[in-house]
Amino acid sequence: MDPIRFDGRVAVVTGAGAGLGRSHALALASRGAKVVVNDLGGAVDGTGASQSAAEAVVAEIEAEGGEAFAHGANVTRPDEVEDMIGRALSRWGKVDILVNNAGILRDKSFAKMSLEDFRAVLDVHLWGSVVCTKAVWEPMREAQYGRIAMTSSSSGLYGNFGQSNYGAAKMGLVGLMNVLHLEGQKYGIRVNTLAPTARTRMTEGLIPEEAAQLMTPESVTAGLVYLVSEDAPARAILCAGAGGYAATKIYETPGIYLPPEEQTPENVAKNFDRITAAEGQQEFEQGGQQTFKFVEYAAKHLGVKLG
Repeated sequence: MDPIRFDGRVAVVTGAGAGLGRSHALALASRGAKVVVNDLGGAVDGTGASQSAAEAVVAEIEAEGGEAFAHGANVTRPDEVEDMIGRALSRWGKVDILVNNAGILRDKSFAKMSLEDFRAVLDVHLWGSVVCTKAVWEPMREAQYGRIAMTSSSSGLYGNFGQSNYGAAKMGLVGLMNVLHLEGQKYGIRVNTLAPTARTRMTEGLIPEEAAQLMTPESVTAGLVYLVSEDAPARAILCAGAGGYAATKIYETPGIYLPPEEQTPENVAKNFDRITAAEGQQEFEQGGQQTFKFVEYAAKHLGVKLG
């Protein structure tokens, strides 16, 4: 197949001063994109700020003949994000790609976690992605083109001890993707989610060194580049790490129908094995499909004709 290129495209990558974000920004630039390198420049827990990391990535891009500029917007602050996107629009006339990558960690068990630490992680990962997406949404709608990537995690998809704040935020991004996919598809906007695992500041000390050496950011970036390409899928959750690539899908079992006189918690308990049986499960594309399924069950039982 032909190489994936981004000539003439403009990309914004948040949290791009180090780790995965840096890898994403460099890869997009190497394939022709003009890149806004966003990074607040804080520590892993979100404290502090410095634009030096983002500027260093810009210097790498420019040294290879690419175009980029650094911006230290805090993704949780709409005015700063609007300034960043405004500068991109003023300089290059459009924004084609948004990679919502910025994140922080404040890990503790839920019992020991302060509400402040819970809120801080939600704000950066979930609210920050909302703020950045909102800032590019109208320009993308007007251009009838857009590629947006959320960054989720196995901690949200499956759970991970000590990361209730992080897991909640990361699963929230899947819900955001699902709805924006429906609202954006007629405007040529495709929204996907990357669920990465890589050796970065955020995983330092958590993974054995032998394994960490296999978990390069570049292996994850290969998946990200496809998710924001011209021929990108839509509403996909792509998992990537150490050269492995897989998709996470959310399925709903067929379930059962209980007539009104049997709709009791005892009957739910008695039939729980049937309710959770996987045979015949479906992947829904919007919430209304579940409603229609249950209504059809009821209508069939009661002999009611629909439509």
